[in-house]
Amino acid sequence: MIEPFVESDIPSFIALAREEGWVCGAWEFQFLLQNFPQGCLAWREEGKTLGYITSLRHENSGWIGNLLVTSEARRRGIGAKLMEGALDALLSSQEATVWLTASAKGVGLYRKLGFLPIDSINRWKGKGTSDPRAERLPHQDLQTMREVDRAGWGDRRDGLLDVTVGRGWSYCGEHSFLCCQPWEEGTQIGAWGALMETQAELLLDRALGGLLGPVFLDVPAGNLAAASLLTKRKFSIAGSNTLMYLGAQPSYDNKKIFALASMGSMG
Repeated sequence: MIEPFVESDIPSFIALAREEGWVCGAWEFQFLLQNFPQGCLAWREEGKTLGYITSLRHENSGWIGNLLVTSEARRRGIGAKLMEGALDALLSSQEATVWLTASAKGVGLYRKLGFLPIDSINRWKGKGTSDPRAERLPHQDLQTMREVDRAGWGDRRDGLLDVTVGRGWSYCGEHSFLCCQPWEEGTQIGAWGALMETQAELLLDRALGGLLGPVFLDVPAGNLAAASLLTKRKFSIAGSNTLMYLGAQPSYDNKKIFALASMGSMG
């Protein structure tokens, strides 16, 4: 049966997610549980947890992520029931649009629930250039970040930006920003937004100059400028998912979104 996802579920979920090759951390679930606990659910039978789902509410939209069912419990409809529970939580909060990213296997399920594809999200991987002269600065000009992010997603996502900026460092330019987040696997770039390609490029080079080791980011496939910038810097695509939405058609402008703030789970 469906029960709340609680903090004690975090270690077991992370262990299961890493078996699937996902990038996720405890801070992410703590943020989700604090901000939208009613949309974070688990499926339990006889004291054993067999599935999980999380979701997050922004101002006029929501995001579903981290739907995961243990291998022995798949093909029993548990994922569909968890999805319905998360959707109920979001739609009862009057979200106009609900987002998610779907694997190739999941697209059919989500289509049946009414989700429509709008783009693909490519995971790019590369390396930093490690220039010792590069400087890391604390977050700057949150107002610019929020305005540029809203121009891309058509919604205010202040809580998500605040937590991702707070756990790493960021660079701001004219109508542009780029955040770097540390992970055990390397460094994530994102959120990264800009109104013009030239502005995005300046921040990318500044960020890569201060990084050593693996760098990864999730980028809308429709942002051809981002793909060009990354290809020139010897990044390559390591995987892809489908970006889908349910409800009101969003004011989505992928040309202004150079990287997502999360690795697929929060947008």
